[in-house]
Amino acid sequence: MVGVLVSTVGLLVLSNLFMTFAWYAHLRNLAERPWWFAALASWGIALFEYLLQVPANRIGFSSLSLPQLKILQEVITLAVFVPFSLLYMQQPVKLDFLWSGLCMLGALYFMFRGSGV
Repeated sequence: MVGVLVSTVGLLVLSNLFMTFAWYAHLRNLAERPWWFAALASWGIALFEYLLQVPANRIGFSSLSLPQLKILQEVITLAVFVPFSLLYMQQPVKLDFLWSGLCMLGALYFMFRGSGV
């Protein structure tokens, strides 16, 4: 079970790095280009997201429930998004990141409590 969780989390973290860049990096890097150019570039990046996300979910689903996978994904998304937002997009630090992160950790706790993980 631990190996499945480590593999799943590792692949989902990498997948989320690609996803976050595909969704948001064009706002900084391609702002002067037409929207369709940004969409095509994002689709190209998203291919790598899916090449990691699909195996991650298949591996995870061997030991985790679908709701557990979803909540795990959302927590990882926030964990990747906050540093991306601060470091890459140079957004200001907000206490709201902490509060939303605590809410997500609470969701993770309730989804996994009693599951033996």
